[in-house]
Amino acid sequence: MEKDFVAFIQKHQGIIHKVCRMYCDSEDDRQDLFQEVLFQLWKSYPKFRGDSKISTWMYRIALNTAIARLRKVKRKPSEFSLSDSTLQFPDTPSDTEKEEQLKNLQLAIQKLSKVEKGIIMLYLEEKSYDEIAEIIGITKTNVGVKINRIKKKLKETLEKLPQ
Repeated sequence: MEKDFVAFIQKHQGIIHKVCRMYCDSEDDRQDLFQEVLFQLWKSYPKFRGDSKISTWMYRIALNTAIARLRKVKRKPSEFSLSDSTLQFPDTPSDTEKEEQLKNLQLAIQKLSKVEKGIIMLYLEEKSYDEIAEIIGITKTNVGVKINRIKKKLKETLEKLPQ
């Protein structure tokens, strides 16, 4: 079982990294969250029955872990700032205009609620409404409504940014 789990993590670790980048500003926080997600996946792995795709199951655990961690952090009063590392993307285009657009989009996404961040991340990953509904635990119709509202929020936020 341990071998299977390690192989599964090696194959799908990108999912965990995406969630960690979405919900954590600092590298240390991302590493802590990554470890916590791995732990939760390991605990849940024997119970995975294959009723859904493994990536769906993994996203659900990763997002729930990230959101639960945020709730714990919010209980502790602390300051956080948007660091430059948050705005860096691994495959940034050479075109400066596209870089600026990506930075602005990341800034706008950071202003969303924790659930909205999860939904938009899955949407940007081109997950179907059915998959998003299953991962987040809401209806397909509600996914559509939330995505439209999130898009509107992002558009309004982006319009307010200096050009």
